[in-house]
Amino acid sequence: MGAIRSAAILVNGQFSSSVSAADRGLSYGDGLFETIQIRKGRALLWDDHIQRLHHGCIRLGISTEGLRQRIEADFQVLLTTVDNAKYAHGVFKVIVTRGEGLRGYFPTPDNPTTTVSQISSAPDWSQQSRHGISVRTCKTPLSINPLLAGIKHLNRLEQVIARGEWDDPFIAEGLMMDTEGFLVEGTMSNLFFIRDSVLHTPLLDRCGIVGVVRQAVLKIAQKEGIQTREERYRLDDLLQSTEVFLCNSVINICPIVRLGNTTWPVGRLTQTLQSLLEKEYCV
Repeated sequence: MGAIRSAAILVNGQFSSSVSAADRGLSYGDGLFETIQIRKGRALLWDDHIQRLHHGCIRLGISTEGLRQRIEADFQVLLTTVDNAKYAHGVFKVIVTRGEGLRGYFPTPDNPTTTVSQISSAPDWSQQSRHGISVRTCKTPLSINPLLAGIKHLNRLEQVIARGEWDDPFIAEGLMMDTEGFLVEGTMSNLFFIRDSVLHTPLLDRCGIVGVVRQAVLKIAQKEGIQTREERYRLDDLLQSTEVFLCNSVINICPIVRLGNTTWPVGRLTQTLQSLLEKEYCV
């Protein structure tokens, strides 16, 4: 994606590319973030992203007063600042931290939050979305912690370590399991598979991120009368499936066609869900 110009970044509403060394997001990962796809100047699934961010702030005890208004204002400022043609298909990322604090873990009461907003160009996943990708499993497990399950908090070290396990350009993503060996998600994506015409996705009540596109896919499937199931699955469950795909807010729905010696086609149900998700975007 390349370096991001400071002109495309706002810190607390001001153009900047730096935060205070005393910020708790830097010191402790005390915050959350959202990554939102932009098309034609429109942020896709905006309300769902803001709702998840709000829910995460409530879970962590971070103030949400005026938060939505600040983020919406940042988005509009950035859209009028950057090259619209360059970012016609872009990514809007917002980080919210508890703000600056004193030394130690105890959060300072009523401390102003820090908001970092930025726009960048989006990676092109069009070929992968049509033809599928190869993935691998990761050795690094995800810790089980129901308190943090589902929310998109800033503590991503497990994903960083997992992503460092491979540098093969033909492997696009790694699948992660929890410490008990149950499938959870990809390092940057949610996981779905189809077996016996049922759409399966791992239950995320103990770890993992409840992705906005994941939730959109589940809603679409249920609306279309496709049976869905959220459970705990082992790798063998995945290997016995007939179609597999990943999703997130940047790549949308991307089929998996290879995991080790196991291969899958780009399946009909996956393609149907891709089309229905595009209709949901209404761009």
